[in-house]
Amino acid sequence: MNSFDKPDVEQFFRTFSIQRFAVSPDEKQLVFSTNLAGKYDLWAIDLPVLFPYPLTFNGQNCHHLLFDKQGRFLLASFDRDGDENAQIYALPPSGGPMKPVRLAEKKQNHPVHLSGDGKRLYYYSNKENGTFINSYCYHIDENREELILEGKEAPTYLGKVSEDEQTLVYYKFFANTYILAYVKRKEGKPVCLTSEQAAQHTVSDVEFYDDDRLLVVTNYGADFSYLAEFDLNTNRLTEMLTLKNEEIKKIKLNRKDSELYLVTCKGVEDFLYRLDLQTRELTRMEVPASVIGQIAVSDAGNLYLLGNRATRPWNIYRLKKGSTKWETLTRFGVPGVPEEDLIEPEVLTYPSYDGTPIEALFFRAKPESSNGHVILWPHGGPQAAERKNFRALFQFLLHQGYSIFAPNFRGSIGYGIRFSKKVEGDWGHGPRLDNIAGLDWLIRNGYADRKKIFLMGGSYGGYMALLLAGRHPEYFKAVVDIFGPSNLFTFINSVPEHWKPAMKQWVGDPEKDRQKLIEDSPDTYLDHMVKPMLVIQGANDPRVVKAESDRIVEKLKKKGVDVEYLVLEDEGHGFSKKENEILVYRKVFQFFNRFL
Repeated sequence: MNSFDKPDVEQFFRTFSIQRFAVSPDEKQLVFSTNLAGKYDLWAIDLPVLFPYPLTFNGQNCHHLLFDKQGRFLLASFDRDGDENAQIYALPPSGGPMKPVRLAEKKQNHPVHLSGDGKRLYYYSNKENGTFINSYCYHIDENREELILEGKEAPTYLGKVSEDEQTLVYYKFFANTYILAYVKRKEGKPVCLTSEQAAQHTVSDVEFYDDDRLLVVTNYGADFSYLAEFDLNTNRLTEMLTLKNEEIKKIKLNRKDSELYLVTCKGVEDFLYRLDLQTRELTRMEVPASVIGQIAVSDAGNLYLLGNRATRPWNIYRLKKGSTKWETLTRFGVPGVPEEDLIEPEVLTYPSYDGTPIEALFFRAKPESSNGHVILWPHGGPQAAERKNFRALFQFLLHQGYSIFAPNFRGSIGYGIRFSKKVEGDWGHGPRLDNIAGLDWLIRNGYADRKKIFLMGGSYGGYMALLLAGRHPEYFKAVVDIFGPSNLFTFINSVPEHWKPAMKQWVGDPEKDRQKLIEDSPDTYLDHMVKPMLVIQGANDPRVVKAESDRIVEKLKKKGVDVEYLVLEDEGHGFSKKENEILVYRKVFQFFNRFL
């Protein structure tokens, strides 16, 4: 019998992903953005045939995807090499050359709604209002544009437009935990759906129910988001449905059958419910995923879902009306590795330094392959969370013998707004100690050996990796920082303009909170950063600019620290190209292996 080696990194990183999808009105075509050819492009499937074919060849991230309601064309927005400056194009369903619709050099354009006749595009952009964002109606055939919403006191985003185009919903974004929503009829004044005077809260999704009512997802007056109804005649908001310790994230209306689909979140996992709006009967649905990225409902009542799980990459599924069995429309997996050979995480809960319970995921390498080492992975965000997502990097490292610990420290989402707000103005104290308390818990309970711990994170996780490397170097053998801020003052000044109004609440005020920001900046602790480090940066990153990594690498090298630095010239805040992803994670693996 032939014997074969363990799967190489190539196997795990030839795992393809899906960013988003759209279904044609007649349900004969499914279009999705995937890196099937190594870079992200639009591909399609002619249903029921499940063989994919390419529509575009520009090799860029797709931010939005809309079908014309008559199926004559698609609208899509793409950035360039991860710069996040999305530009809007039209293309025929058969693919081919794309026609520019809304372009603005080094600015962002985000489509929201296409009129029923396909002649008017509603979108928002920072092209004329870099800080607060404007929204427009573009008359496609006439090549004429009108300003319909001007952002003034906060970044203002167009959210929904009614089918008759007489009513629109927009959001004012003050912070991740403070988002107000307004409804404006064509001949009326804007009305806040909740209250401008109430304690900070969010409105996260809105659907037009009928001419007189909106369905609203909000945590106004509560810790967890719930479903409410807003009466457009009385301007009153009424609670409809609350789930205990479960966040409602997004909703999708099936108006024809008077059904509402609700995607909810409870810590590390998502759930899907169907609500009968006539009887108010709520049914939890079985789904083939632990994390749900997108849902869509066809005119015929069929449900489409984009989801993944720790052992299965992003895929698209369909549930036909009246059926209970999901059909798999895409079949992405790890080439050459059966799903049963991949590793599901354990869900742990441990007390932090002040008694706060912290939920975490622990991916345990199989005993026969374990090298005894644990990698601490503080997630990005920070107002995000580590979920039961598929990460090719995790599964590869697990198969190479590394276990992975991923805590949802204070500030993480999915545990109520009060928990999420705990990171605001405190990037470097509470969350830092939550991570350290987690390591201490692992060591006490036999999950980790104190002498065999590595550290790796990206974005805010990269920031936390740098901070922990400087404040708690005794815990770690080596550190990987992936596009993490190294100084909070320079980070505050270099983020995109429309982020800046939220920075005082999110991170801190450079004047009033000066001492706190110094204390929480990783480069304050350069003298204690003595462990070997690998730093990875995208040259086009608009969120954490390259200078953040340049500075920390230069300073550490001057001190004689063992530092490796990898800059990707054609990437932003992430990896959009498969070859770059493989390069980075092979580098990470080789780096950790140096210290076994």
